[in-house]
Amino acid sequence: MIYDDTWLWIVILGFIAAFVLAFGLGANDVANSFGTSVGAKVITVRQACILGTIFEMAGAILVGAKVSNTIRKGIISPEMFTNGTEDTFLAGNLSALTGSCIWLIVATFMKLPVSGTHSIVGATLGFSMVINGFKGIGWTKLAMIGASWFVSPLMSGLVSIGLFKLIDIMVLTKEKPLEPGLRLLPLFYAFTLAVNLFSVFYKGSELLHFNEIPFYGTMILTFGGAFLTAILVRIFVVPRQRKKINIMCKQLLEEEGMLPEKKDDIKELTDRADDALLEIKKNLSEKDEKKGMGDADDDRPEVAGLFKFLQVLTAIFGSFAHGGNDVSNAIGPLVALWITATTGSSAQKAPVPIWVLVYGGVGISIGLWVWGRRVMKTMGEDLTKITPSSGFCIEVGSALTVLVASNIGIPISTTHCKVGSVVCVGRVRSKGSVDWKLFRNIILAWVVTLPVSGGLSALSMYGFCAILNATTS
Repeated sequence: MIYDDTWLWIVILGFIAAFVLAFGLGANDVANSFGTSVGAKVITVRQACILGTIFEMAGAILVGAKVSNTIRKGIISPEMFTNGTEDTFLAGNLSALTGSCIWLIVATFMKLPVSGTHSIVGATLGFSMVINGFKGIGWTKLAMIGASWFVSPLMSGLVSIGLFKLIDIMVLTKEKPLEPGLRLLPLFYAFTLAVNLFSVFYKGSELLHFNEIPFYGTMILTFGGAFLTAILVRIFVVPRQRKKINIMCKQLLEEEGMLPEKKDDIKELTDRADDALLEIKKNLSEKDEKKGMGDADDDRPEVAGLFKFLQVLTAIFGSFAHGGNDVSNAIGPLVALWITATTGSSAQKAPVPIWVLVYGGVGISIGLWVWGRRVMKTMGEDLTKITPSSGFCIEVGSALTVLVASNIGIPISTTHCKVGSVVCVGRVRSKGSVDWKLFRNIILAWVVTLPVSGGLSALSMYGFCAILNATTS
């Protein structure tokens, strides 16, 4: 099956390095998908791992092939490695996997939320420059990727701010936010599902034949599914949520000793719940001031109950987007290595094998379970205070940005999108609620990622080239 038996050691090491890289992505980037949900106490770490395992795999298979093509063919030109230099191309992709996986494991150990995209792009450039200097680098594609590193946090932040302000005006600032929130709940679900369905079916996976669906078919599936979801949510979810939230309010009032005589009076119950929450807010504000987080407020109980239920879907949405965008970082060089090793050509004409996408998804899932919680606390709790309503806006805004970029084929960083949304929404919610010192440290980690991974890849390339020269001489 391998075109040249002397390449077997490169293929074996490549699969090992790719799995370690996928493990590091799962351990580090899991904070992007579920850090805000865990930080807002919407789901537990165990629940995050279960959901992540399912939807990281789904995103990897359904969306991941597009970005994989950019990683393996768009940054450098594979045509530069023809006419007997295919072994050098194989060693280069192994170097890219090695350099990026070392840096991700080190960063995760240090609890630094770094960009897997930065790491693999820098590592790919590192090995290419060892062999060809600046020749063969796709500068246009690289410029688009570089611009996205700066644009994506801002764009994601603005989308999240816009959504948060809309919810703030239509729900959060209302005297009785429960009923307005319940009226908008079907719309929230429909919008979230519509974006997700469109990203799956529009120019979707060739292996699953989604690319054969015409545009009108994509629109029917997208908006038909969203409309059906809105109806089901209105009929089944809204009444259940109304009952569940008012039971929660009763329990809160009992704890505060403020339970009204007419326990089934929803309006009076909601009024008294707001009064009870004001006392809780005063206590929380005093604690927050001691921590330097002076005016960070919690959601009211009815709002928290509403968005806790909704944020489960947004966490899944974010996990799906992460799987689609970031699994390609782990398997992009592996796909290039595998196709070259089995065809004997570095031209990269073959499609991405689905089993390789599954392989990367499994690595990410195992990393999530084993080491995921290390970085999760940084994103979900330390950077800013996150509530269910703000967490929903952060996750939808950042996931929407990532999914749009995935369909365009630009491998932007989910880390940058999520951090941008967290910081922007945190700043809008409360001027003093963002830990700017931690944010500065995260920015510094971003800056050093590309050169460090590129340097490690270049050093690996020198070593692998020495081995190749020794085996062929």
